[in-house]
Amino acid sequence: MKKTCLYLLLVTIAVIVCSFHKQPVTLFMIGDSAMANKDISGAKADNQERGWGQMLQQFFDSTKVVVDNHAVNGRSSKSFIDEGRWDVVLQRMKPGDYLIIQFGHNDEKPKADRHTDPGTTFDANLKRFIQEARDKGATPILMNSIVRRKFSSDTLIDTHGEYISAPRRVAKETKCLFVDAAQLTHDFIQPMGPEDSKKLFCWLPAGKYKTAPKGRQDDTHLNIYGATEIASLLIKEVVRQDKTLRKASKF
Repeated sequence: MKKTCLYLLLVTIAVIVCSFHKQPVTLFMIGDSAMANKDISGAKADNQERGWGQMLQQFFDSTKVVVDNHAVNGRSSKSFIDEGRWDVVLQRMKPGDYLIIQFGHNDEKPKADRHTDPGTTFDANLKRFIQEARDKGATPILMNSIVRRKFSSDTLIDTHGEYISAPRRVAKETKCLFVDAAQLTHDFIQPMGPEDSKKLFCWLPAGKYKTAPKGRQDDTHLNIYGATEIASLLIKEVVRQDKTLRKASKF
């Protein structure tokens, strides 16, 4: 009897100790400039551009989820793999982690080192990310690209074509958690109209920022406010679909 009680006591203590030392889940992110961290060090301290992934940590309890953003400007699903960046993420990934995948902006570009085709090479790369993350015991989350700010009169129009349809198809085929970032951002930006929507993007006046002395009119890249709003929009949909991340989020 005493041995049984002692055993139970030791098990209880072990569980308590383990709970105190439980490591946070890592939420890895792979993608392009829409998601990437931007340099705001030194002479670039007043840089107004942000990727939405750069703003994501604030929406999670850092003792439960740590965001590790590997997205890089100008990368496609192909160049991200070819440059060895995917291998780096895989080496760090552990069971229980998450992976957000969002490519498309650069896969559609014609340069041979970046271009992929929806239905073949683009789909194959997305499936590779999903399967290899699952092989590591992680949960993949697939997204398509956020919209560019391109209006025809008062109507926001799509610029990505099949590059936003392909992730939808791949997610269905692989039974992967999917966030339709293209549709969500379209529905968010469309009511703002051509003028008000500029406040989300890098539309900067001349003479105000050292990093953009001549000003800037950029309909693709987000500013601080825009990246924060888009991060909130997209992660709300993620945590709606995944209860583990929902418990760690601030929503």
